[in-house]
Amino acid sequence: MVTVANFDGLIGSTHNYAGLSFGNLASFANTGLISNPHAAALQGLEKMKKMSDIGLFQGVLPPHQRPYLPMIRNLGFQGNDNEIFQSAWKHSPDLMVNFFSASSMWAANSATVSPSSDCNDNRLHLTVANMSEMFHRSMESSQTYRSLKKAFPFAKVHEALFSHSFLADEGAANHVRLCGEKSKKGVELFVYGRDAYTKSNSVYPARQTYQASETITRNHGLEILRTVYAKQSERAINAGAFHNDVVCVGAMSTLFYHELAFENTDKLQSDIRKSADGIFEPIFIEVKESEIPLQDAIESYLFNSMLVKIPGCEYLTLIAPLEVKKNEKVESFCENLVASNNTIKDIYYVDVRQSMRNGGGPACLRLAVPLNSEEKKLVNKKNILTESLYSDLKIWINRHYRKEISPNDLRDVNLMNESFSALDELTNIMKLGSDFYFFQK
Repeated sequence: MVTVANFDGLIGSTHNYAGLSFGNLASFANTGLISNPHAAALQGLEKMKKMSDIGLFQGVLPPHQRPYLPMIRNLGFQGNDNEIFQSAWKHSPDLMVNFFSASSMWAANSATVSPSSDCNDNRLHLTVANMSEMFHRSMESSQTYRSLKKAFPFAKVHEALFSHSFLADEGAANHVRLCGEKSKKGVELFVYGRDAYTKSNSVYPARQTYQASETITRNHGLEILRTVYAKQSERAINAGAFHNDVVCVGAMSTLFYHELAFENTDKLQSDIRKSADGIFEPIFIEVKESEIPLQDAIESYLFNSMLVKIPGCEYLTLIAPLEVKKNEKVESFCENLVASNNTIKDIYYVDVRQSMRNGGGPACLRLAVPLNSEEKKLVNKKNILTESLYSDLKIWINRHYRKEISPNDLRDVNLMNESFSALDELTNIMKLGSDFYFFQK
């Protein structure tokens, strides 16, 4: 029996709105606003708690070190932590903003995951995303690798692909696995924005290459017969769907997506049916542009909802952001969907507004990891959200997180020291080990 576990990124104490992600319209629109890291972290934690309470397997991935001093040192700044901090802000302020990004919260970008049942060596495989298209995210891979190795000591965790635009990889945000209720094998769908050999005409970056997806397929030992590649539409990218999970979500045998999500939807459906032949019958729920305009879908983040199967339920449940309720057309569509559809029959709303303002909804915050019954027992226990860990993390957030961070606050050396102090304590709470982070003590 396979369980889809959700591992959410714990939101870091330097959460801010710097507008670093070109092509992410929400991130750009909210540039310079005052953020609330305390509220952000609690919203993320409460979302995890709600998922655990409804019976889902819920895990936690620790935030990354911010500011990231190893990279700052690598760029030639010298001295102790405080000296490096002051010098870098004096000489390269635009650069320094990148080192404070709390973007590792969006665990959907941390890796691409293939369950053991799909891989030829019968091991769970995870390939860390290189995130090479965005500088502030490209520095995440080494810490993500350490984090995933600790959480899944039994798995084959691959280091990130060579960091170059040719192999640009954004992780599970461009990957969907479909499967049947009882079938062990599944179909893995890789969605790419561009072929690295072909010039992209999109206004915003097409962040995933076909070559990266193909490489991951080989490294994971996937069956070609059970693997599908589909091109994300340029229209969706240019409308602000910087990742496929902004316009598409899938679970079990169901793919729920916007009509304009893919360049060739007919081919996509045909390829999935062919790959699923003999193991399950795929279900396609396509939302027409006439039902929900692409712009409304992206602004509400309807498709960045999580699509989950709650234990004991025969149907799927949509875990949607509150922003869906703010758009009458989208909310009305959802009400009709759960009332009339035989597959998706319930919807829960979660408050992740602080994350949403930076362009990340419920699905962005979690990495879905299919685990069999034996693998569930082997997950690092301190990465599993228990009542005890939930309580400890809530106390920790209340103790260490600021309620306001303005753009100018990033220049405050006290913010760095507060962040490092918080992470130092977190190493004890989650038993990460004294060498997990790279700051001086």
